[in-house]
Amino acid sequence: MASIYLSPSTQEYNQFVTGGTEEYYTNLIADAMVPYLRASGIDFTRNNPGGTVVDSINASNAGNYDLHLAIHTNAAPENLAGMIQGPNVYYYRDSSRGRAAAEVFANNLKLIYPHPELVKVIPTTSLAELRRTRAVAVLVEVAYHDNVEDANWITSNIEQIGENLALSTADVLGVPFVEP
Repeated sequence: MASIYLSPSTQEYNQFVTGGTEEYYTNLIADAMVPYLRASGIDFTRNNPGGTVVDSINASNAGNYDLHLAIHTNAAPENLAGMIQGPNVYYYRDSSRGRAAAEVFANNLKLIYPHPELVKVIPTTSLAELRRTRAVAVLVEVAYHDNVEDANWITSNIEQIGENLALSTADVLGVPFVEP
């Protein structure tokens, strides 16, 4: 059975410009994924919302997962706060499988994000959840929580984002996507 480690943000200190936190909304997105993952026969484990990123990495590495999916929201540098928009999908620069998975997630996000031209796939070596996990890993920054339009899009589309991420997960794992 295909399996995934779901790692929604544990960053309760990252505040949405419209109210609420990154941790709260990314956990709602993960909650929305669950019925689709179950219907599609994808086994999953979730991180502990009270834990740290290191706890999530260690728990992921303790299992035998096909994919590690980190779900976050983004914030621009202080001098650009509120001015940047769009989902960013990160993968570990040296992972061809990570890149392929990131492209699947980005292509599917383009189907639901109001400005598809802003969806980006970004290689990196600096993010621990991509660098230190054994499973193929993707980190999705759903959109910018410091931008009013993006924050409103996230909070108004939790179910659709969750379904889209579950669809991408099924695509990456090569299993049929099944509606619950």
